[in-house]
Amino acid sequence: MRIARFSAGDSPQYGILDEDTNELVVLTGDPLFTKISTTGERRSVDDVRLLSPVIPRSKVVGIGKNYAAHAEEMGSEVPAEPVVFLKPNTAVIGPDDPVVIPPYSDDVSYEAELAIVISRLCKNVTADEAKDYIFGYTAANDVTARGVQRTDATWARAKGFDTSCPIGPYITLDMDPSDVAVRSWVDGELRQDGRTRDLVVPVPELVAYVSAIFTLLPGDIILTGTPAGVGLVGAGQRMEVEVEGIGRFGNFVVKR
Repeated sequence: MRIARFSAGDSPQYGILDEDTNELVVLTGDPLFTKISTTGERRSVDDVRLLSPVIPRSKVVGIGKNYAAHAEEMGSEVPAEPVVFLKPNTAVIGPDDPVVIPPYSDDVSYEAELAIVISRLCKNVTADEAKDYIFGYTAANDVTARGVQRTDATWARAKGFDTSCPIGPYITLDMDPSDVAVRSWVDGELRQDGRTRDLVVPVPELVAYVSAIFTLLPGDIILTGTPAGVGLVGAGQRMEVEVEGIGRFGNFVVKR
């Protein structure tokens, strides 16, 4: 089941994607907080604007260097423990929203990732329990200001600026995340082509590790890391990311 958050000129709504008709079966409310129930109304995907499928109430938790090949291309070893950073919820945007290069940087990079969406309050869970706290999965682009990532003592400016976390186009509820493709394109050229089987720390262990640090709230997102192939993009270029079983979406880069 794939769920979208969308706008058709009115308040945001939620819908289940009917893949046979490419229509959204409209839901009565936010499926994170209400029982999944339909109104009977249908909307064509082509006639609506897809929004970020969730806006975290609290935070986005990022994981760095969680693919060995990416750690190598960044000139470092695989860390002994996951590298954890935060993005505020103001970083989250949806499909086709512009990614705005921050004024303190001219070198931003795309990072395609599988993202975990948390379903309920989650603290100190085990890897075996993790599945009971996962609502579903979405695709994400962990846009990074690469220059200040190298020079700053922390990754706050590099990872947390407004519009630095595009997600979409759907949340998939019933998927096995252990071996799915994660890809990115820039202006139609394939740049990343990895699989989640190569995650250093897989999904259940990541949820357990992060929940030992932070209390996770419904709608919080965990970015699982990016495969090799990251690179820079500039104003006017279009980045696209895809996670198998979820979908593909893109964003233009702008400088203001």
